[in-house]
Amino acid sequence: MEIKFESDQQYQLDAINAVVNVFEGQTIKSGQYELNLDGITGSIISELGYANYLELDEETLLANVQKVQKKNGIEISKKLDGLNFSIEMETGTGKTYVYLRTIFELNVKYGFTKFIIVVPSVAIREGVLKNLEITKEHFKTLYGNIPYDYWVYDSNKLSSIRQFATSNQLQIMIINIDSFNKESNVMNQERDELSGRKPIEFIQSTNPIVIIDEPQNMESDKAKEAIQSLNPLCTLRYSATHRNVYNLLYSLNPVAAYDLNLVKRIEVDSILDDPNYSDPYILVKSIKATKTKVTAKLEIDINTNNGPERKTVSVHKNGTDLYEVSGYREAYKGYIVDYIYAGYSEEESFIAFTNGTRLQIGQAIGNYKDEIMQYQIYKTIENHFEQELRIKRHFPEGKRLKVLSLFFIDKVANYAEEDGKIRRWFVEAYNKLSKEPMYQELNLPPVDKVHKGYFAKDSKGKEKDSSESRTTKADDEAYELIMRDKERLLSLQEPLRFIFSHSALREGWDNPNVFQICTLNETKSEIKKRQEIGRGLRLPVDENGYRVRDPYINRLVVIANENYDDFARKLQKEIEEDCNVTFDTNRIGKKSDRKSANLVPDWNQNPEFLELWERIKHRTRYSVEFDTKKLIKEASLAVKEMPVIEAPRLVNKKATLDITSEGVTSRVSVIKDKKIEYDKSSLPDLLGYIQKETELTRGTIAEILIQSGRLGDVWINPQKFLDQVVKAIKKTLRNIMVKGIQYHKINGSEYEMRLFEDSKIEGYINNMIEVKKSIYDMVKYDSDVEKKFAQDLDSLEGIKFFVKLPEKFKIKTPLGNYTPDWAIVQQKDGEEAKIYLVAETKSTHEEDERREIENQKIKCGEAHFKALENIEFKTVTDASELF
Repeated sequence: MEIKFESDQQYQLDAINAVVNVFEGQTIKSGQYELNLDGITGSIISELGYANYLELDEETLLANVQKVQKKNGIEISKKLDGLNFSIEMETGTGKTYVYLRTIFELNVKYGFTKFIIVVPSVAIREGVLKNLEITKEHFKTLYGNIPYDYWVYDSNKLSSIRQFATSNQLQIMIINIDSFNKESNVMNQERDELSGRKPIEFIQSTNPIVIIDEPQNMESDKAKEAIQSLNPLCTLRYSATHRNVYNLLYSLNPVAAYDLNLVKRIEVDSILDDPNYSDPYILVKSIKATKTKVTAKLEIDINTNNGPERKTVSVHKNGTDLYEVSGYREAYKGYIVDYIYAGYSEEESFIAFTNGTRLQIGQAIGNYKDEIMQYQIYKTIENHFEQELRIKRHFPEGKRLKVLSLFFIDKVANYAEEDGKIRRWFVEAYNKLSKEPMYQELNLPPVDKVHKGYFAKDSKGKEKDSSESRTTKADDEAYELIMRDKERLLSLQEPLRFIFSHSALREGWDNPNVFQICTLNETKSEIKKRQEIGRGLRLPVDENGYRVRDPYINRLVVIANENYDDFARKLQKEIEEDCNVTFDTNRIGKKSDRKSANLVPDWNQNPEFLELWERIKHRTRYSVEFDTKKLIKEASLAVKEMPVIEAPRLVNKKATLDITSEGVTSRVSVIKDKKIEYDKSSLPDLLGYIQKETELTRGTIAEILIQSGRLGDVWINPQKFLDQVVKAIKKTLRNIMVKGIQYHKINGSEYEMRLFEDSKIEGYINNMIEVKKSIYDMVKYDSDVEKKFAQDLDSLEGIKFFVKLPEKFKIKTPLGNYTPDWAIVQQKDGEEAKIYLVAETKSTHEEDERREIENQKIKCGEAHFKALENIEFKTVTDASELF
């Protein structure tokens, strides 16, 4: 199965343009829109091959960065923090796609040809390589047959380094930081096959644009020096969890991604044990050593004034009696600390008691761990079957999705061995649940076909635990197998749907159709929540490879052995610490709090609804009428009022190197700059470029440019002039289209009433309210404004009926589809006539405080309902404005 990529996701385009616009003013690439005889382009020939070349000075770059930051609502940088640029994108929103497409955009627009992607691990390296493979046809469609090479650096194949430097076509190299951060690396050694040069010298000569994937894992001084040794033109840093931010250009944090429905909703299915205070309970939470003592933190049951409570205590002395510490609870008699050992790893650390009991970190007695793990497996399978059933009933044949469940375990033997307890528990639960009558329509395969483990293997081929602290060659092979099977796992013809992997390999998993995640750990330390959910946040794809954005099925269920509130609190704390945002726990859904809005009995016989539906059910088509002369006049005025176009400059810097005991430092001694003059032979095809961007005729564009009186500015800075003109014309065109739009009712074409039946409305206790005056028993709200509006509609005497229109009620506009909020039947006090209206709720009437495209869509909606009979359209901030 081939995954289909969407090229029009606005948030991704915004992230791409944030980087591309930093180089605004760089000469447009020779080729599609430019005939260049002698002009400067994005590449120059160096001693060892072709190199990237930057014309812009720091002053221009800073101005561009500030413009990008202002547009994206980011704090404005007062000065450049080097040529390092950070892009923040939440896990699952297409970060890798964004930076790969950015490479193509920078090549097409500015002619940059040398790019290096630096990664911190084999897992991420394999993910990047896989993305380059599966996006090949997609990028071919977008950018034509641009020749390009991509490959993973291999110290045994140094000829590729020479090709990287000498080729004049687009080059993309993927390299692990460990391949060049030591003097002993082949990269940093003179090689005969490279004529006695070091491989890194070839890279340095190309002045590559370096893309750093997950830079927070490469923040050591050693890693920074290694990256700087590549002699980058600039670095582009992509992550969801930056440790340090440099010249931030774009931010899509978890809160924004969640609000825009770019990731799955998170649900937690908690499995907890009910404390049995009759038996001794001891959980080892940590063991730490200092110069003077070794301390163990234990969770035990302690007598309090309110009865026994589970609390954490610290012990560091041999001979400590838990019978005394617990408040003389009989269950702890005999549990006297013999000694505490802090090893080099958590696996080696333990506490020993005089009665022979010995517990490692994470181990416990009296807590029913096996029973909890067994039930976690059962609930994972149950959630999986529920999701398969939901998809089968919700989607037509040919547009369904494969459902995957992911188990992370910390002891491979518990699954890999035939009698392993996790394998045994899974088989038992699957066989039991698959026989339930409610799941028979799924036609489930036999148990031996549906589960598989992806584990590292030893030299004899036996599956083994992976290292939590370092990556081995065996781990690399497991990653490669995971990535190789990615598309196969998405096929409905492939019965495999339950995946087991070692918890240390969590980073390598990246499959969009993971809907359930279950971590079954016995002895390891606690896992970060963002890491745990990260493998399942990405939106799923259907059997044809298309991304599915249906909130009805886009939910990730985490089957956890902890309380929902604890999980939510820890996740919130991590996000606040990682991203410096406030993340409300209400954004995480508790499965038991899930609610559905149901159609009330005889809803389609409700006279108020039927009268309203008769008025709003008609489909329309729109036409846009505008006077070309008016367009030329307004667009030429907009071009005339553009900011001043400044000439680009070449900057020459000379620096003196000082070699001291502290290292090599540089000191700038001379700075020169020179304006670039263009002759007619190197001018871009102005009309062709603007026509492609605006779809206007060449004649219209020529008239706009002539009447603007700014055509002479093209000689100052051609690329900047083109960018500004396109921006001015597009804005004018949108405004004119909206003003001149007319809707016409299509005879015989109507929205079907069944769209109310087909629309599944689900939410949670905290974003749904019960109502009485609607065809649904509940209303889902997206803001406090909507909540108050719905409550008022339901209580006001003058409101006879209302319904929140489903998302499938779409009105077509030149700017994209538009769905209004409410349809209402109103009867004012003392009047017999009823008023039928559609309302859009907003927090303010001030158009300047709303997005421009939002205002334009509302105006299109107003024009649509104007074409219908006996129906009003209003934009309101509260229900009182209806009267």
